[in-house]
Amino acid sequence: MDSESNESGVCGCCGPLRPRYKRLVDNIFPLDPKDGLSKSDMEKLTFYAVSAPEKLDRIGAYLADRLSRDVVRHRYGYVVIAMEALDQLLMACHSQSIKPFVESFLHMVAKLLESREPDLQVLGTNSFVKFANIEEDTPSYHRRYDFFVSQFSAMCHSTHEDPETRTRIRVAGIKGLQGVVRKTVNDELQAIIWEPQHMDKLIPSMLFNMQDADDLDRAGHPSTPSGSGQDGEENPAALAENCFRELLGRAAYGNMKNAVRPVLVHLDNHHLWDPNEFAVSCFRIIMFSIQAQHSHHVIQQVLTHLDGNNKSTPRVRAGIVQVLLETVAIAAKGSVGMIPECKGSDVFNFESESPTPHNLWLGPTVLEVFNTLLKHLRMSVDFELGDSSRRNSSSSVSSVRGRESDERIVQNAIIQTIGFFGGNLPDYQRAEVMMFIMGKVPVYGTPCHTLDTVKIGHQGTKRIQTMLLSSLIMVTSGFKSKSMSAALPPPFLDPLFSISLMEDSELRQLVLEILHNIIDRHDNRAKLRGIRIIPNVAALKIKREKISKQDVAFMKKHGQQLYRHVYLGCKEEDNVHKNFELLFTTLAILTIELANEEVVIDLIRLSVALQEMALNNEENMPMSIRCGIMALVAAYLNFLSQMIANPPFCQHVSKVIELRNMDAPYLLPEHIFRDKCPLPESLDKDDRQLYFQTADMAECLAGPGYNAERLSIPYIPQVTVLYTVGKIIHRCKQTSRDRLTRRKSFVDTISLQVDIMSSSLPDKQPELAEEITFETLKKAIDTTGLEEQEREKRRQVMEKFQKAPFEEIAAHCESKANMLHDRLAQIFELTIRPPPSPSGVVSISAGHTQHPSVPVYEMKFPDLCVY
Repeated sequence: MDSESNESGVCGCCGPLRPRYKRLVDNIFPLDPKDGLSKSDMEKLTFYAVSAPEKLDRIGAYLADRLSRDVVRHRYGYVVIAMEALDQLLMACHSQSIKPFVESFLHMVAKLLESREPDLQVLGTNSFVKFANIEEDTPSYHRRYDFFVSQFSAMCHSTHEDPETRTRIRVAGIKGLQGVVRKTVNDELQAIIWEPQHMDKLIPSMLFNMQDADDLDRAGHPSTPSGSGQDGEENPAALAENCFRELLGRAAYGNMKNAVRPVLVHLDNHHLWDPNEFAVSCFRIIMFSIQAQHSHHVIQQVLTHLDGNNKSTPRVRAGIVQVLLETVAIAAKGSVGMIPECKGSDVFNFESESPTPHNLWLGPTVLEVFNTLLKHLRMSVDFELGDSSRRNSSSSVSSVRGRESDERIVQNAIIQTIGFFGGNLPDYQRAEVMMFIMGKVPVYGTPCHTLDTVKIGHQGTKRIQTMLLSSLIMVTSGFKSKSMSAALPPPFLDPLFSISLMEDSELRQLVLEILHNIIDRHDNRAKLRGIRIIPNVAALKIKREKISKQDVAFMKKHGQQLYRHVYLGCKEEDNVHKNFELLFTTLAILTIELANEEVVIDLIRLSVALQEMALNNEENMPMSIRCGIMALVAAYLNFLSQMIANPPFCQHVSKVIELRNMDAPYLLPEHIFRDKCPLPESLDKDDRQLYFQTADMAECLAGPGYNAERLSIPYIPQVTVLYTVGKIIHRCKQTSRDRLTRRKSFVDTISLQVDIMSSSLPDKQPELAEEITFETLKKAIDTTGLEEQEREKRRQVMEKFQKAPFEEIAAHCESKANMLHDRLAQIFELTIRPPPSPSGVVSISAGHTQHPSVPVYEMKFPDLCVY
């Protein structure tokens, strides 16, 4: 009886001589399977198995044989009884001898899963789930679950004709996968489950069932936990989500790549990036399920996937970027309920799940994110400009315009991601990010090694400037720096002000908004919104602190740059209402945050200079701009007089405003910025009562605290050569673009040529114009007294620089610099114009008449060009 051959052969035909475990097993099966499992006989079998654990493997093998025969003979009633007996034995026995029994049990489950009968597949799955919930005392060295992963995954994709049966099979497959996950992820010996060949089956099976449109809105919703109650247990989408969360929650750092990659591949294969609601839902589940320290790995995977899809359609790339925004939002804040509103984004409905907040961004990950996003921003601009050029030569205009609008979606998504990512970093990292983005902004007149502005042209450069400045606005939003010198270092401030000199009102508005975000440390902008005459500034409850020594030093060093930025920004002819509103806010914030007694005097001098610029109109500005400048000065001086609480000053400002309200309402912001405001033909300088007088303001400020004498020194902006050259280049490029669309006449060409030498010396022009005679040459050769004249000239220069005030010296130097700048502008204008042809031939080319040229001997050349 000890040998297996005797047990199965000789004793197999004689009932009393059969082994006891076989008799006990046979007794649990009733004659009629409808009677079910015999409980009393099952208790005897269980007691025998517990008392003799060495017989468990034989009991299991015998039950497996019987079950196999019953499956083949379609005796499904006995199959159910056999599986019930196996489940009870499995739950009752917890010894090391259970290992061989488990092998028999898994063999029987596999037999049921291989069957084409849905009931048997569900039965085998339920038994496997019960087995998965058992915690074994010792690990298994040889057990593998490859077959179960494949079979359960196939069940998850069931296409049975009957909807109810199909749902039952899919639910059973998901439960089976959940059992495999629970059985393997905590077992170090079963790490093979995280390998790609298994994850490529597990993850897509769950995602396939989560795509149910009826349950998509509930996917990831915190208020209705998935899998709760009977509905959740029988709902494939909810159950799959539950399993998906559980799998990701158990993923270690080394397994994150294998867990996230199948998600991205599934979204690609099923074209789920456009629309991307399901993709967003999936990654919300991922970010809220994984461990906090693994979040950056998910973002890295999405960035890599974005690089791999750089040639995909714009909507696919936009969908990936929006998913990246979602992951960054969750990772940066740790809780979506803490996420501020994203401007221009109506894509996401953030709910309030609450994992532990964490600061994730360490090391090179930050710069890697920005480098990738800026690279794709540049690519999107290239695609858009390429489509624009093709539109000019292609008949399919509608399709090209559609692609351009799609590229704008990509660009806006990238901007939101850049801004949101930077806006949620700590302040010390945010300052570095601001410098990083500003280094990517192409600026005329300064070297830019990150973007080739020659290839993308003016239109592409402007697009990139606008988008990067928009992202800077989001990054700087809420930025609070204790010191202005740290928030606005020269490498950041100089290119920012260079952009402010561009002839584009939108760029200047963006620059002003960035300055507001950085300078306004007490959130006073909302109270100052809208340019107006504020009757009672005290009612606004402005928050302010005493200016620090660091900020005083900052204003001494960079104050002139700020004043120049405001001064030059006011006289641009394309200014609109919003530009003047932002300029007023800029002056008000400077007064609140950075103004001491010296700065107050400088701001008054700046206001007077703006008023004189509008009155003198040396720039030939339109009347609307001149009146707008006057209204800006009135609104600001009204604000300033109340902020410094100087009653005489307040009285003088109020008197001027009252007179303007009666006689010249177009000089006040409430009137000039209204639609169809009547404008005067000219501004009368002689009507002194309508303007703010320097002498009256100096008298009001006379006394301790303010150096009112400095008000008599006119303010002159110190324009640097770098900024002016950049502006000249910008204007020249604009002129060359205009010339591509229309040819200038020869008369225009001649009229724009300049006599450089004579115009550079306006005082001596009559002398140069007089006739050259012998006496003139004799006087020129005679050098008597030249040395004395040179010594006297040097003495006067030294005396002037020793005794003259700084403002006068600066004005003198500025006049020379302006002369140089004018000559440079004229030279650039000449270099981009083709020289007139001496042929004198009249021709018609491309529909444009070319005017006859003049002979060479009649041409007018600049004096410096004549030998």
